[in-house]
Amino acid sequence: MNSSSTPSAPRTQWDPKTLIVAGGRPAHAVDAPVNFPVTFTSTYHSQGVAAADERVYARFSNPTWDPFEEVLGQLEVATLPALVFSSGMAAIAAALSLVPAGGVMVMPKHSYNGSLALTSELEAAGRLVVRPVDIADTDEVIAALEGAHVLWVESPTNPMLEVADLPVLLSETKARGILSIVDNTFATPLLQQPLTHGADVVVHSVTKYLSGHSDVIMGAIVTSDEKLHGAVHGYRTLHGAIASPMDTFLALRGVRTMSVRLERSQNNSQILAQRLIEHPNVQGVRYPGLENDPGHQRAAGLMGSFGSVIAFQAGTSTDDADKVIAAFKLITGATSLGGVETLAERRARHASEPASVPENLIRLSVGIEEVEDLWTDLKQALDQL
Repeated sequence: MNSSSTPSAPRTQWDPKTLIVAGGRPAHAVDAPVNFPVTFTSTYHSQGVAAADERVYARFSNPTWDPFEEVLGQLEVATLPALVFSSGMAAIAAALSLVPAGGVMVMPKHSYNGSLALTSELEAAGRLVVRPVDIADTDEVIAALEGAHVLWVESPTNPMLEVADLPVLLSETKARGILSIVDNTFATPLLQQPLTHGADVVVHSVTKYLSGHSDVIMGAIVTSDEKLHGAVHGYRTLHGAIASPMDTFLALRGVRTMSVRLERSQNNSQILAQRLIEHPNVQGVRYPGLENDPGHQRAAGLMGSFGSVIAFQAGTSTDDADKVIAAFKLITGATSLGGVETLAERRARHASEPASVPENLIRLSVGIEEVEDLWTDLKQALDQL
């Protein structure tokens, strides 16, 4: 990283809500830009033997990556900058490359379906062995760690919103010398920071809450372990899984508003979840913010708040759920989550989704619209059943 493009470090112990705005900025100086510019280049000027911090080639590093990697690393309380990737799946693939050949990995049975599909492919090829678990059942997970090499955690899970006891599970992996990887996409580092509980690696789909506007595909990995950092950086370089400068610039711009976006969308989620449980055409609702939700107490203690994703069962069948989504006028029927707009999807339409995900379950990624407009749209779609 060249000193001319090195983001200025926080001068005080800033609150994360301040850090996302003030971190990764150029040093204060007359006529200096407030933001780092986008650097479009494939290579760099060089003379003689390459210095240790010389960029050499844009597949190795780019000045536009630096401020984003700095801010995300600081948000996750890492001692090293994050590493950006071309997509969340690229970051997941890089993290899975850390599993030893033929190694056993304990993994939530309800995980992001891209993670499940890739691990299934790797397992079929003999690359690793997966032990699926109910990640909310701490005793079951601990029992599954016997003889394992890696623990993969999502919390809350996608799409069933189960909440793991991260401190206990990560303490167990440390004691057993098991590598721990946490997908922190749903919670974001504003709600939980897995490295502070002992995680070795944190994975993000930057596409979601970090960028927050449904216009960027990007991923990231964070770790404080220099050896792991080097291994993941090497994977990124050799596999070419690099983020574009423009996507990284947009992602950092999105991060700047994450606190206010998340606050608004969580407030909306709480109201909508409470109303959904009372609607006669809704079978069940999963949202950790509901007092009767199985993950409520754990999420309250570990995260402080409850995120912006609701899972609910519409009517009694696949057709019912599809009719609800088709009837939306404001809410968008689409995959993905974490954007400013509210998105809804019947998750079981994906063949790679576990069979235990109900056919009529709708994952609702709640945005920042006026909550009464969202409820009006939800209610009129459900009333049609």
